[in-house]
Amino acid sequence: MKGLVKGFGVFLLAFGAHFSWADSESELETVPYVDVYQYVGKWYEIARLPQIFQPACTAVTADYGLNDDGTLSVFNFCRILHPKYGFPISVQGSATPIDETNSKLAVSFFDGKTNGNYWVLELDPTYQWSLVGDPDRSSLYLLSRTPQLDEAIIDELLDLAVVKHGYNIDHIIMTKQLPL
Repeated sequence: MKGLVKGFGVFLLAFGAHFSWADSESELETVPYVDVYQYVGKWYEIARLPQIFQPACTAVTADYGLNDDGTLSVFNFCRILHPKYGFPISVQGSATPIDETNSKLAVSFFDGKTNGNYWVLELDPTYQWSLVGDPDRSSLYLLSRTPQLDEAIIDELLDLAVVKHGYNIDHIIMTKQLPL
């Protein structure tokens, strides 16, 4: 069954302002394979590069599900400013794997009016965290199955984003999440 997940980090590329921060146009490396059955479910955004479609978003989550046609459903949610009392916003979309690895997905929101790329760059072997970006390096999301993630893991993944994947993370946003 084809599929994987797209959308991380809420609204991920829902509007898509694309500014390339990479020093070169080298190919962005993804994980060799994503098991879509393990990837589906709820993810919490731990960190992100600034995105115009995520104004002051807190309590950001992405829920992925399997559709009968092999695509994934995407439901992104956040609260503006305050993770508990902030105004809620959400967007629904779909993601389609673009190759047999399921590590590269094409994401679509607003009935196909807004499209983007969702590439899984790093993935925990037990699917507890994920680092997701796009080939022009304008978006980057660190996701976790829980609202908080160990600082050592965060530091390691953000270091990989820079050293291995060529991202500029000078303006990384640490997402405010409520504890479970």
